[in-house]
Amino acid sequence: MSKAVYIATIEPNSGKSIVVLGMMRMLLGKVARVGYFRPIIDDPKEGEVDNHINTVISHFELDINFKKAYAYTRSEVLQKYNQGKSGEIIDGIIKKFKNLEERFDFILVEGTDFSDEGNIIEFDINVIIAKNLGIPAVIVASGIDKQNDEIVGNLKLAYDTFNSKDVEVLAMVANKVTQGCEKQLESSFEKDFGNNVDRIIIPKVNSLINPTIKEIVNELEGNVLFGKEYLNNQAGSFGVGAMQLRNYLTHLKDNSLVITPGDRADIILGVLQANISDNYPKISGIILTGGIIPEPPILKLIEGVSLSFPIISVPSGTFSITNKIGAIKSKIYLDNLQKINTSISIFEKYVNEDRLADKLITFKSEGLTPRMFQYNLLKRALKHKKHIVLPEGSDERILRATSRLLASGVVDITLIGNEKKIKSKVIKLDIPIDFDKIQIVFPTESPYYDEYVQTFYELRKHKNVNLDMAKDMMADVSYFGTMMIYKGHADGMVSGAVHTTQHTIRPALQFIKTKPGVKVVSSVFFMCLADRVSVFGDCAINPNPNAEQLAEIAISSSESAAAFGIEPKVAMLSYSSGTSGKGEDVEIVREATAIVKEKHPDLKIEGPIQYDAAVDLEVGQSKLPNSEVAGQASVLIFPDLNTGNNTYKAIQRETGALAIGPMLQGLNKPVNDLSRGCTVDDVYNTVIITAIQAQGL
Repeated sequence: MSKAVYIATIEPNSGKSIVVLGMMRMLLGKVARVGYFRPIIDDPKEGEVDNHINTVISHFELDINFKKAYAYTRSEVLQKYNQGKSGEIIDGIIKKFKNLEERFDFILVEGTDFSDEGNIIEFDINVIIAKNLGIPAVIVASGIDKQNDEIVGNLKLAYDTFNSKDVEVLAMVANKVTQGCEKQLESSFEKDFGNNVDRIIIPKVNSLINPTIKEIVNELEGNVLFGKEYLNNQAGSFGVGAMQLRNYLTHLKDNSLVITPGDRADIILGVLQANISDNYPKISGIILTGGIIPEPPILKLIEGVSLSFPIISVPSGTFSITNKIGAIKSKIYLDNLQKINTSISIFEKYVNEDRLADKLITFKSEGLTPRMFQYNLLKRALKHKKHIVLPEGSDERILRATSRLLASGVVDITLIGNEKKIKSKVIKLDIPIDFDKIQIVFPTESPYYDEYVQTFYELRKHKNVNLDMAKDMMADVSYFGTMMIYKGHADGMVSGAVHTTQHTIRPALQFIKTKPGVKVVSSVFFMCLADRVSVFGDCAINPNPNAEQLAEIAISSSESAAAFGIEPKVAMLSYSSGTSGKGEDVEIVREATAIVKEKHPDLKIEGPIQYDAAVDLEVGQSKLPNSEVAGQASVLIFPDLNTGNNTYKAIQRETGALAIGPMLQGLNKPVNDLSRGCTVDDVYNTVIITAIQAQGL
């Protein structure tokens, strides 16, 4: 997994481009391959591309296709929100990010621009994106027209919001701060933050804030009459030339942009002369208003003068044009090397680059969000496509999940059932399934039926099974599907939407058998909570495990967690924490914990421990202050099936958490059991984890 950082702002015109450009230059000097990504961009005008992406990719010569450097436009996001498909937005962003992650060692992610002022939803979206990408943030705020307390207060609010979603803030940038206020601002930061986070204070730099003539021309849709090569001149100030020339000349300042009606030849010629005079400031440009073009003799005179600024004609009146120019917010464009280089040098001057780079490069994400987890599952399953058999081929949930699985291209599918009935049901329910892409088998009509019967007879004859009994068994969909796995005609099986758990796993226990060294087949659920993924075991198989069995369940569950990208921190749950409780039930948990510690001394495990102490940091630290697990548990082992099954269902129903599983642990080949109350999502996700298990976890 590569490293990344999310550059977020809390308001429009914060100047985060300085931070993006400066950090990109810094990272390119310390990391071999640096990528760039914008989750959401403004809707570009027809024929144009996003200016941020174009500037960064082109200036730093990054090997990234433009379309792969962003996920959605603003209008696409709005459309999905209105359709109730906000989850798809995050899924799409994760997919694009992960594609870049495969190619680069570090990715600089730039958040949205806050084009719609006061849009609090936009701030929340940036927090959610950073959270789901599992990357730290750098927050940028503007100091324009703000007192120090207001700057710090705004950043503190943003800092707390990101932290509340478990997004670590590595640095906060107060940008465009009034010159001379830096020390007082640092004192305010110290008072509110201490040493919790890096603070970067960048003073206001007029050359970056003032717009270029090119930006003004684009905004006003002006026509360049002369000096096109000087469009990157910056307008240091602007003023209207409406008074007599002798009076107006006294109002000229360095890099003034002169606004005057197109028929004011006296102002035009006077400004031309002032620009070449040592006694007056230099001019950045002239805007001629009212759509009036100077008369031919005046144009001829201008043509003969060596200009160092552009002259632009605009159709609107002087008052309207002046207001529009005053509202223009400057941006940084690819062809304005002066602004780009100034931004980078300003960043280098005010930022401790070595310290910040060290924080970025050494950062390790502690969490795994549900959507990132699901994306990782799909990505892993796609690496080595497996063949999964679904014995309950006529169930509507199975058929709808099959349709989704085929659309994802993640597995090959065999449905067991009557082909005519299955096809009829698919047509009736209007489920999009391409029957050329799946197999449908009916056990007794399969060309393998007799072979399966004979194999089962040989495997079970020592248990007094005869051929007639074997024929009956192989006519059963669960036995037939399990035999497909045993014979290598399928890689895994998912069942239980219609059948009981016992009916699903009994065949596997009879001839798939357990892995070497495994005595207990157990199960885990991957509980996708709002902000994390936890592993719950055993909530489906073993009613009342003894200490040895409970220890083996804990070990298997920790291995499953690690195999699926979750750092195992195991909580052995009970009704008491530490040494406070007594009784047979808590002693079993205490003994099981000791067994695990003896067999796997490096595994982080705590027990007995109560659920609240296991998952709530404050409660955990109060009850077990020296524990590596309390308040941070990622693997929760329940003492019995009654507790585990009811707890996972209560959490699922009351919080809306997605429960993926149960996934069975300990079998030689993967067979997984569904709940009879399962949803289409449950089937889909369980098939995917079964395919991953079949890859050889």
